[in-house]
Amino acid sequence: MAISAKDVMALRARTGVGMMECKKALAETDGDSAKAIELLREKLKGKMDERTDRPAGEGALAIAKGDGAIAFIELKAESDFTARNDAFVETAQKIAEAVLAGPDGETTTPTAEATELIDNLRITTKENISFARGIKVSGDKVGGYVHFDRKTGAIVVGEGDLSEELLSGISMHVTASVPTPKGVDQDSLPAAEVEEARQAAIDEAKASGKPQEIAEKIATGKLRRWVDENSLMGQIYLREMDAKKPIREFLPKGAKISSFVRYQVGEVAAE
Repeated sequence: MAISAKDVMALRARTGVGMMECKKALAETDGDSAKAIELLREKLKGKMDERTDRPAGEGALAIAKGDGAIAFIELKAESDFTARNDAFVETAQKIAEAVLAGPDGETTTPTAEATELIDNLRITTKENISFARGIKVSGDKVGGYVHFDRKTGAIVVGEGDLSEELLSGISMHVTASVPTPKGVDQDSLPAAEVEEARQAAIDEAKASGKPQEIAEKIATGKLRRWVDENSLMGQIYLREMDAKKPIREFLPKGAKISSFVRYQVGEVAAE
């Protein structure tokens, strides 16, 4: 049957595939656009499967939030141009929503819905698009922040009278702080690193030649400063730098932050 230019243009608009490939697919499916889309997906997905060894060093982060739960994902691409494309950003958001609809926990395996979305992107961009990682966390209060370039971001989970603005601000702090917090407070810092810092403080105090009692006080003070510099609750809140107060002093009475997750595009290899 004759394939009209209008039908070819319509298929191209829906798939992003070249005119000749669209016309051929329509011819092979007797002008049925739905079947033509499936045919293109199968044909071009096969070609893309041969390119999965191509490095996907760019990408974007996305957050989806629901009632008492939040999801955070990283979607990877080969080029920054593709990662900034509206279709890519929208797909990342849809995948985050799919993760939000699933169970709590970390994942590196995309859902069936996410896999189909990724396949469509691979076909239209002809790049190695891949799902790098994702996580869903539930809690009394949840919040998140993604930097404007979508390359870095964080989510936080807390309890008590925590406003969305404060949760967003703390998420931004986790994203931007240098050094990046290693834990919420001293109890959640890596034990080995705390012990190493403790021993270094003691050794430095002893080397000062001070009396034992004074050396112990010096070591205690140094360790306290190290804990504050490396724990979320002890760091000076970036959104209120002029106040020069740690984040713990901005939390309402009885409220607490229980956990956080920070992502940066490219930190982990895509599956």
